[in-house]
Amino acid sequence: MYAVEVREHIMIAHSLPGEVFGPAQKLHGATYVVDATFFRETLGEDEIVVDIGLALDALKQTLAPINYANLDELPQFAGKKTTTEFLCKHVFDALKDAIGDGRLGPEAGEISRLRVTLNESHVAKAWYEAAL
Repeated sequence: MYAVEVREHIMIAHSLPGEVFGPAQKLHGATYVVDATFFRETLGEDEIVVDIGLALDALKQTLAPINYANLDELPQFAGKKTTTEFLCKHVFDALKDAIGDGRLGPEAGEISRLRVTLNESHVAKAWYEAAL
């Protein structure tokens, strides 16, 4: 299995209602390092998994609406607990759409799997991964 991974970071604010979240129930900030990993069984005609520049552009475009935002105030997250795991799936879905729409170039059509990882700190991260 071949893979290419691109990385970006975001800063967000949010609160997580529910006793399980302890002090994170209050409004707080988080800085995430976001990795998107694209997998395929064989290399494409150009001997690549995906165009790295297009993959990075797609990741940046996906993250732009939530970067430096208070997620509690965004309508698309109304009533949702914007946990790290939840945000992984949100980014995954947007990148999956970008692949399907052809925004990652012709080589991306053969991507078989995608993983989105949000690194919360040097000791904690979460990811969402699935076949496409």
